[in-house]
Amino acid sequence: MKTAMEGAESRGVERTNTQDTQTPTVNGYHLQESDDMTPGCEDVSEGRENGADETYETVNASTISDDNIRFYINMNVELKPNADENDNAGCVLLHTSRKYLKLKNFEEEVRAHKDLDRFLAGAGILLDVSALSLDDVLREMVKHLTESESTEPFCNLDEVMGGLFTDCSTFREGSGNVHLLSNTIQGVSATTTGVQYQQSWLCLLCTVVTLQKRHVCICRLDRPQNWGENCCEVRYVILILVPAKMKSTKNAIEVGRTFATMFADMNFRQKLSEAKTKEEFKETLLLQRHLLTVIHREPSKKEESKEKEQDKCSKARNILRFGRGMMSDLRRRLPLYLSDYTDGILGSNKSIRKYITTIMFLYCICLLPTIAFGSLNDEHTRGSIDVQKTILAQCIGGVAYAIFAGQPMGIVLTTAPLALYIHVIQGICDDYNLNFFAFYGCVGLWNSFFCVLYGVGNVSSLKKFFKRSTDEILAVFISVAFVVDACKGLAKIFQEYYFCPIIPGGGEFNTSHSINATEDGAHPCGRDSAVLSLVLMLGTLWLGYTLFQFKKSPFLHARVRETLSDCALPISVLVFSFVGSYLFRDIKIAPFSYNPNKGLFNLAPFHVLTIGAIFGGMGLGFLLSMLFYLEQNIVMSLTNAPQHRLRKGTGYHWDIFLVGIINIVLSIFGLPWVHSAFPHSPLHVRALAFVEQRVENGHLYETIVRVRETRVSALVAHILVGISLLMLPVPLQWIPKPVLYGLFLYVSVTSIDGCQFFERLALLFTEQTSYPPMHYIRRVPQRKIHYFTGIQLIEVAILCGFGMAPLPYMKMVFPPIMLAMVPIRCLILPKIIEAKYLDAMDADH
Repeated sequence: MKTAMEGAESRGVERTNTQDTQTPTVNGYHLQESDDMTPGCEDVSEGRENGADETYETVNASTISDDNIRFYINMNVELKPNADENDNAGCVLLHTSRKYLKLKNFEEEVRAHKDLDRFLAGAGILLDVSALSLDDVLREMVKHLTESESTEPFCNLDEVMGGLFTDCSTFREGSGNVHLLSNTIQGVSATTTGVQYQQSWLCLLCTVVTLQKRHVCICRLDRPQNWGENCCEVRYVILILVPAKMKSTKNAIEVGRTFATMFADMNFRQKLSEAKTKEEFKETLLLQRHLLTVIHREPSKKEESKEKEQDKCSKARNILRFGRGMMSDLRRRLPLYLSDYTDGILGSNKSIRKYITTIMFLYCICLLPTIAFGSLNDEHTRGSIDVQKTILAQCIGGVAYAIFAGQPMGIVLTTAPLALYIHVIQGICDDYNLNFFAFYGCVGLWNSFFCVLYGVGNVSSLKKFFKRSTDEILAVFISVAFVVDACKGLAKIFQEYYFCPIIPGGGEFNTSHSINATEDGAHPCGRDSAVLSLVLMLGTLWLGYTLFQFKKSPFLHARVRETLSDCALPISVLVFSFVGSYLFRDIKIAPFSYNPNKGLFNLAPFHVLTIGAIFGGMGLGFLLSMLFYLEQNIVMSLTNAPQHRLRKGTGYHWDIFLVGIINIVLSIFGLPWVHSAFPHSPLHVRALAFVEQRVENGHLYETIVRVRETRVSALVAHILVGISLLMLPVPLQWIPKPVLYGLFLYVSVTSIDGCQFFERLALLFTEQTSYPPMHYIRRVPQRKIHYFTGIQLIEVAILCGFGMAPLPYMKMVFPPIMLAMVPIRCLILPKIIEAKYLDAMDADH
């Protein structure tokens, strides 16, 4: 449940009552106010003389909003006898907690309509009750509910009354009978003179353990009653009883918000007073629901239509004006360019420690995958593109992007899909007897040409059609791809060392000294190598993720916890590299391949290509440019997500143009291509973020307060990556391959943090009472949420089917398949699930 106090966070007020006399009561009810929440200076007696009754009743259906009226809830009142009863006989301590509640949005929150429908089906309505005291009224309401409902055999009147009042459960002999309501909701209006209460209605909440389901009863008194301060003219009493374990959107406060929102309207209360029968009373409730729905619906529709017309006009103009998007990006970012280097380094608010830990994190998260993909490229291209070239390309691309990018928080990297494309290109060169570097450079130049065209032609403006769910599908696919790559690598190790065949005549299988007969010759084969590889991979994941979560633990100082969390990946890599390369140095662990005799720069001989090969390269380059367009824009969209609170602006058009320019250089010299990578870019943002932990409805969650937007961390990290060329083969070859696979798992696991798809997937296995208070939980029916999650699962499975197919040529159609997810979301899904529900799930919390 979201709460707000004057548009900010809710606050509690504590008060200790140490009066020597017993607190007076009026008709069995008295509400003691705290000092800072005193109502307006006009009390009820003065209001009657000066016509102030109308002041309290000035809220109607056309003026209900969060600015002029709020609900005030008084909850969790605890009474404890004073320890020194001899000195203060009859004294008790009163703890009061108050917070404001938002008016319920009947247009967006689906539970509002369901709460009212459930009430109308039960019809817990009492009209013209003549009881005078609040106790008598509540007893009559509880009896009406228990007698009319045969499904509550264990409901006890005394238990319910004990939950409604403070003294029934805590009363002790000689401690004084302080008779106060425990949990209430009232309407309040903020004025220049203070807080004014709507005193004609009162909503009472109670959680009862023995109840089987929720109950709501509305009582209309035959005449207004004076039940104490701020309840001087009560005509309507709403009683809400709920079981102890309920879903967060079905608890007492949420049900109370529904009916309190309706009763906050003076005209509605006037119409209820004129109803003579229960049927007329129900019809008035239905009419009020319709009015509240229309109030929220009409302004939003007008605004949406205006925005759509403006977007269509601006979109048409932007597409026709070449370079307009790039110029807008430059005008937005250039004035802040110098601050990208000085923020956090100069001035009073420095963050040197944060920068150092982020540089270490980026160095590991960029270098180690580069080594892994370089080793993979070395196998696919038979040494034409090896680890050295991949590290060099990472250094060149990373430094250029950090200096010139519109959004420097992005991290460029050669990725698994690019490694697959390089494998396909090598296969085509083998089939048609083409020079690899010439054809590779041709495909790369065509790809760069299309990327530059996308930037100049403002094609990134179409990113508005990419919804959050579409972005997350690609993010989930990449996370799955990292896991699959790690598992494939470990499977190869087990195939080579664990399930290796024995040379005939070699006797029984020896776990550490048997010989594997291969084409390259015999080498030691044993289970210990495979088992150690598994331990290193899982150990890297375990230690890295444990340290990553260490900031949430209560151990050590907060700054130490944060430092350990920021350095989780470097520490885990160093520890398990030491374990694998030194502590178990007698056991052979597969290192990555390294060819020191290969040249770093190979100028592509384009003159050897035929016209057919050049046009064939254009087709491959266009498919590759689609992958670049999708990856670049979607990754930067995830990086610029609102929850990251980046303030310096975006640069979609300029960044895709810059990526094209960078890859021109890489293609000419036979170096692997790069583009913005997931999850490295969002993880870069989180590494530079200052995070706070907050609690909402008992759920602990993290929120980013601010982020240091800088170019320094990425620039220095990629310079260190380039210097790492001097550390080949030693000490980089001391890093075992299984540690690299553990890094893949770590990156995959940490990337799902904050991903709404995995949050909704977890709801399938979560008890309803433990659902988190997310915005879509309030606004979308549970069944629709699960439908949408199931559809996304199918889409991810389709992407995995093409992106991880055993046939290399099938992987080339992955970009069109991914691009097809956009019209599916915009055109097909609204026919299955209502558009308003889809928009709610794609919205930000």
